[in-house]
Amino acid sequence: MLHLRVISPPDRTDDVVRVIEAAPGATNLVVLPGAARQPDGDLVLCDVVREAGSPVLSALRKLKIHETGSIAIDQVEVALSHVAAAAADAAPGLAGDAVVWDEIEQKTGDETELSGTYLLMFAIAAIIAGIGVLFDQPILIVGAMVVGPEFGPLAALCVGIVRKRPIFVKKSALALSVGFVTAMLATVGATFLLDLAGLVDRSMLLQERPMTDFIWRPDALSWVVGFLAGIAGMLSLTSSKAGPLIGVLISVTTVPAAANIAVAIAYWVPDEALGSAVQLLLNLAAIITAGLLTLLAQRWFWTMTARKAARQ
Repeated sequence: MLHLRVISPPDRTDDVVRVIEAAPGATNLVVLPGAARQPDGDLVLCDVVREAGSPVLSALRKLKIHETGSIAIDQVEVALSHVAAAAADAAPGLAGDAVVWDEIEQKTGDETELSGTYLLMFAIAAIIAGIGVLFDQPILIVGAMVVGPEFGPLAALCVGIVRKRPIFVKKSALALSVGFVTAMLATVGATFLLDLAGLVDRSMLLQERPMTDFIWRPDALSWVVGFLAGIAGMLSLTSSKAGPLIGVLISVTTVPAAANIAVAIAYWVPDEALGSAVQLLLNLAAIITAGLLTLLAQRWFWTMTARKAARQ
């Protein structure tokens, strides 16, 4: 369930209240006239079940409340109320399947910021993967997959395309490009330093590495795994179930492929660099394709659900 905190200009408050009262799945409505000070206005509080969240927020946007006032959304973890249960029964669909588009835009938009933390995490993940490649240690590859922050911008890119938000697309593409370039440059530098320290050498890259050679030897399954991971990752984001996302991150070979490119460039092994580049592109293309199709399918499903509910 979502808790909405709306600051409305006094001349729009009646319209806001009507939107909430008319929405199946909205309950616990509270109106406090003149309670807000920054910005000035009336404070309207309510709870809305997730499956009714997007229609209510869309209606409030049409009233321009986000421009003339404010809309804040909080998650309600526990609601002990028969009224809240009745609201959930009245709304079409299930909370576990619900997509709150404004929430997804906010969540993924935050992942496109080119912060120092983002770039550092990207570099650390790639360096760990580079060491894992040289030592043929899958546990290090798994660790790098978890640390890598690339899925956030990939999800934001899909949301930007589906929701027709050009700024999302531009910022996501920039975050991914700068992130991967930074990570590969950091891995090349780290490889040189480790080589100078005598901790690694070129022979480690040239020897048989049966546990990690999948990184630079892509095949049809690379696309299949990336595609399935993209679906699972997008579902975990849109349904607010973060648990499956960790499994998704472990299954995609994006950061490890970038790291293998960097190590292969550092030791100048062109065939591995090329194979890893193909693996990286395959995974990125598969994840983006799956993410787009998942969002489009969810939008179609909820449109049909709303139409069916309106006819009843």
